[in-house]
Amino acid sequence: MAKSYVPRTSGQMARRVVEDIHDGAYVNLGIGRPMLVANHLPPDKEIILHSENGVLGMGEIAVGDDADPDYVNAGKQSILLRKGAALFHHADSFSMIRGGHIDICILGAFQVSERGDLANWRTLDEAAIPAVGGAMDLAKGAKQVFIMMEHLTKDGQSKLVKSCSYPLTAMGVVKRVYTDLATLEIGDNGFRLVDKVAGLSHNELESISGLTIQET
Repeated sequence: MAKSYVPRTSGQMARRVVEDIHDGAYVNLGIGRPMLVANHLPPDKEIILHSENGVLGMGEIAVGDDADPDYVNAGKQSILLRKGAALFHHADSFSMIRGGHIDICILGAFQVSERGDLANWRTLDEAAIPAVGGAMDLAKGAKQVFIMMEHLTKDGQSKLVKSCSYPLTAMGVVKRVYTDLATLEIGDNGFRLVDKVAGLSHNELESISGLTIQET
């Protein structure tokens, strides 16, 4: 049977995340899909992007002749710099993170539990090389943690879970989850629906997720 809904593209997910970033926020973007947020900043908000390798005032991902190998984000992608941007040692960058100066951190994830626990640095695949990077510092140091990820794994398993089975990055830190199917908030009673793609019923979303999700 054909699906009655169309999942969000990565660009649409990034634009949805930006809707919830307040004017004047200092925002760190995690490696991978969250980096796309830099390409969708609205002109009517001042959002200052921070990169853990030592950039404040990061702009869009640079392509073609605009790419300069000296200016990269934490994922080693070439970037543009916005007016007034600053470059500094990564130790100073982590002082900003650990000092609580980042308003929002946007990360990817392998699993997010209904308690807001985050697992995003390794799976149980022994062949994979684990690399936590700055994720633990960001998850605990940022004032809010947003997760941007696909709803399901490649083999169709929900990344939203009652309890994480992968090694944890941090406990109880996730506030919102943005997937290709829905936006969810995490509170004392688990996942609460904020919005979902057109054509996807609440019952379908719960069935896909394998969890009870509170309606708005």
